[in-house]
Amino acid sequence: MMLIVFHGENASSFSPGFAGLLDVDAKIAVLPDELSSEADRRTYAAADVIVGTKYSGTLPTPAKLSLFHVPGAGYDAVDLEALPASAAVCNCFGHEQAIAEYVMAALLARHVPLADADSRLRQGDWRYWAGAAERVHDELAGRTIGLLGFGHIGKAIATRAKAFEMTVHVANRSPVVASPLLDRSFLLNDLGGFWESADFIVVSVPLTDGTAGIVGAEAFKAMKPSAVVFNVGRGPTIDEAALYEALTAGRIAGAVIDTWYQYPKPGENGVLPSRLPFHELTNVVMTPHMSGWTHGTIRRRQKTIADNILRGVRGEPLVNVVRQRA
Repeated sequence: MMLIVFHGENASSFSPGFAGLLDVDAKIAVLPDELSSEADRRTYAAADVIVGTKYSGTLPTPAKLSLFHVPGAGYDAVDLEALPASAAVCNCFGHEQAIAEYVMAALLARHVPLADADSRLRQGDWRYWAGAAERVHDELAGRTIGLLGFGHIGKAIATRAKAFEMTVHVANRSPVVASPLLDRSFLLNDLGGFWESADFIVVSVPLTDGTAGIVGAEAFKAMKPSAVVFNVGRGPTIDEAALYEALTAGRIAGAVIDTWYQYPKPGENGVLPSRLPFHELTNVVMTPHMSGWTHGTIRRRQKTIADNILRGVRGEPLVNVVRQRA
């Protein structure tokens, strides 16, 4: 019987109903982030498949592991060298629809002041009433959105931006094939024109040695003073101090930040997402890494993980392979 271990709070979210996606004889175990008991450590070490967001040499060695599956896109917390060579490592996506909706919701919230109009009218204030120039609000059509990264998330955002008649600029590590979704493209080694071209810049590149701090002080100096920056990728892709300075100095108009610089440990409360007081600023929208966390994301990722387990059983090629097994 195959043993499938879901390790940690994040991974355990994908365990309900998972057995129903398999047609093989399997036992499913759900383990906490901290493997404090000897029984939990033995179970982890005996796994054939582990679904988890992190791995290091401090965890038990799963000697017969055939698949380590990250239930998300980012695998920067997985020490690939420490995992047994017998294990393939895969990740999954399925979050791009949700993140694209988050970005569009944040864009629309800045341009269509529904909440403020509602609050004012309940007090008899007709601030946004049509008919006077000083009461107009803005729209997205004709604005330029710059997508730093054009993977699953960037493509999903571009599709929705085009539906709103926006101009789409893309900056990507490799050249991007021309398509109706794009109006202009840049490479990551030539970003000067990209920064200054966009009204909104959405960062969705993965965190690597080459992308850490890719949005820094020089980038903010090149942006329009009216620009708004979004981070839905990884926090450190935007330089923390440079972002704070750009917001406090008014170098840019604002930011919408969903991915951060420090996170609470399991069971820890009251943790602010940065060492700097972003929470005191009025020109930043702060959310707790929630943009891709929807029922749809969980269902799509469950299917990817289950499909890869079944592919492994049948000896078929896996999808979304980060590292092949030896």
